[in-house]
Order: sequence, then C-alpha cells, then structure tokens
Amino acid sequence: IMDTGRMVEARLARVRAAESDTSVSALVREFLEELVHGETREERFARLQRLQDEVLAEIDARGGGLRAEDMLSRDELHDRDALR
Repeated sequence: IMDTGRMVEARLARVRAAESDTSVSALVREFLEELVHGETREERFARLQRLQDEVLAEIDARGGGLRAEDMLSRDELHDRDALR
C-alpha cells in the first residue's frame, strides 16, 4: 500500500510524462541511461550529431554518396545468372 506522499509522486510522474508525450517507463529508462552513460539526452544528441557530420564529411571526401550512374538497372538487379 502506497502512502499519500508516494501516491502524489507517482501522479506527478505520470503528469510529467504526459506533458512530455511519453511514458513513466520511458522517463525511468532515460534517467538510467543518463546515470550509466554519464550524458544527458542533449549531450547524447550533440555527440551523435557530430558523429553523423563526420560520416557525411567522409562520404563527401570519397566523392559523394550514391549516384544514379552507379545504380543497377532493373534487369541487372534481378539477373539470377550473375549470382552463380
């Protein structure tokens, strides 16, 4: 049985989760990730953004990403004899 203080805390947690358009479980998971990894959601986002920028810069340095001329035709794509 929860005491009144715990019930109020649980309700406030549900309200905060609803305000963030998420669940209490997701808030707990986020808290645990921050505790374990030592970075906030904003720090993790910034780190991943930097990593994405590095990868995209590397792709550009190699001459770009996918080009139409590098694509297989439909017939080449479905050519089963080429697989043998």
